[in-house]
Amino acid sequence: MTDAPIIMHEEQFQQLRHILNKLRLDSFSRVVFLVDKNGQQIAAQGDIGDLDTTSLASLAAGNVAATGGMARLIGEKEFPTLSHEGERESIHICIIGRVLLVVVFDDRSSLGLIKLRVKQASRDLSAVFDEIARLAEQRKGSEESLFAEITDDDIDSLFN
Repeated sequence: MTDAPIIMHEEQFQQLRHILNKLRLDSFSRVVFLVDKNGQQIAAQGDIGDLDTTSLASLAAGNVAATGGMARLIGEKEFPTLSHEGERESIHICIIGRVLLVVVFDDRSSLGLIKLRVKQASRDLSAVFDEIARLAEQRKGSEESLFAEITDDDIDSLFN
């Protein structure tokens, strides 16, 4: 399930939202995003306000891609975590398989606390994405068997 789209049921989406909300509350962060590596936002929890979430998701993915290039130049596969500290707001990004966990926080929290809580949430998020992958494999197998029964003659008769 590397480049295939992430397809999830409502129950799994709600599990992700619950994990993100718990992370936000436990880490005293402003907002928590889950983004795929293509820059598409999957879920968000917190005080979004006037934040351009589409741009933030896209730029976070671009940031990970750029630093991944730097990592390869020095012989690393990737940098699994990235942190950017600002005057008032900071961002911590963690790569979890095919997705990025983006945490925006201010002086109510600390990078140490964010890293600790992200580590805990990463395990829970990985479990949900493992379940999504398992269900996708089951669907793939059933779809292949469904289409295996269709012959060229069936297709010809349908369009003639």
